[in-house]
Amino acid sequence: MTERVHRVAVIPGDGIGKEVVPAARSVIDTVGRRLDFSCEWTDFDWSCELHASTGSMTGSGSIEELATHDAIFLGAIGYPGVADHVSLWGLLIPIRRRFAQYVNLRPVRLLPGVRTPLADRGPDDINFVIVRENNEGEYSEIGGRLYAGTPEELAVQQSVFTRVGVDRVLRYAFDLARTRPARHLTSATKSNGIIHTMPFWDERFQAMAAEYPDVRTDQYHIDILSAHLVQHPDWFDVIVASNLFGDILSDLGPAIAGSIGLAPGANLNPDRAQPSMFEPVHGSAPDIAGRGVANPIAQILTGAMMLEHLEETTAAEALVLAVERVLAVGEVQTGDLGGTATTAEMTAAVIAALD
Repeated sequence: MTERVHRVAVIPGDGIGKEVVPAARSVIDTVGRRLDFSCEWTDFDWSCELHASTGSMTGSGSIEELATHDAIFLGAIGYPGVADHVSLWGLLIPIRRRFAQYVNLRPVRLLPGVRTPLADRGPDDINFVIVRENNEGEYSEIGGRLYAGTPEELAVQQSVFTRVGVDRVLRYAFDLARTRPARHLTSATKSNGIIHTMPFWDERFQAMAAEYPDVRTDQYHIDILSAHLVQHPDWFDVIVASNLFGDILSDLGPAIAGSIGLAPGANLNPDRAQPSMFEPVHGSAPDIAGRGVANPIAQILTGAMMLEHLEETTAAEALVLAVERVLAVGEVQTGDLGGTATTAEMTAAVIAALD
């Protein structure tokens, strides 16, 4: 049998990204050897540290170099001394937009053996997916400042919501909801306070819902939705949200599921015309970087999402099951889970669980 080869661009980035990405790669390589496929990894040292020395997130490189790959595997971006908006607009957003990665997909699930901060909740109560619009919305470059440095200084930021952009992420969310047992989709809005863009979002949601009579729908304003996620996580199955609201919910969700260190994520080009990028929810965690204690689970589960996208479904399922076995037993736990295990020890445990 001919081995299947997937070309993957790797951007470890900053901080713990340089520790959890190699860990996840070793797990993926292990399962690949057993299931007759491999990843041809190409490393890119793009990072905030590179920006600090060169003034560019990519140095002398260009994100066009990523176009020939099947997927992009990202660790974390962020470094003391480099402002967050510099790293975001210098690398992540350009990649998401250049390759039309208009869906940010973030599953939220309480895994076996993990404690949630919510009382009397178990794995059956917390299992939903956040579909975040990823290319427009509130994250726009349109705007500016006037009278800088004076008492009259002002800043203007424009949101951009297009019918094409809204409809395509809504359709993805409806299609996803249709594949899940509950067939339930919730829309996040704030149309009582944001007078133009959010009513437009609501109108497009209602129009799209008419095409999916088999999907149960509801919508909540983002403030009460955040409260309901804490008090009633079992109400939710698939949540679709604009760029800003989805970003906020994507941190709240993993927090109630026990740890942001367990949360995977993906920036998808659903049409597969361009490479998709896979990155965990957590940041670069400079406070623990270099100590070898970061939890690699989020990066490993992100790898599972990448393998599923690359149509290595059996391998993706194997990674998820291995992680579940390790967490359910509870003998190996990193600091965020209340234990003392190192990154290497957790990685070894997951590889052992693949058996």
